[in-house]
Amino acid sequence: MGEAATGIGTALPDLDLDPQGVASPDRPWITIVWNDPINLMSYVTHVFMEVFGYPKSKAEKLMMDVHQKGRAVVSNGTRERMELDVNTLHGYGLWATMQQDT
Repeated sequence: MGEAATGIGTALPDLDLDPQGVASPDRPWITIVWNDPINLMSYVTHVFMEVFGYPKSKAEKLMMDVHQKGRAVVSNGTRERMELDVNTLHGYGLWATMQQDT
């Protein structure tokens, strides 16, 4: 069955395109972690500390943003680095996407 029939698929990140339809190279990219019904808050905090080396206070603040606001920007930088961060977070079972910063 296709994605339309099953509702299962991988969403592509939202790209901020200039009027010619090309991603703007002068703006950094960001990694966003989204709230999910599966992972415990303590686990999300642990992942932020392990993956990004954040101190517990920063990891807890980001986790609370995810929990209360539905999302948090956890890293920024080059597109390639954000692709690596997203893939790493997926490996930990977190819902993460990337997009060009606005």
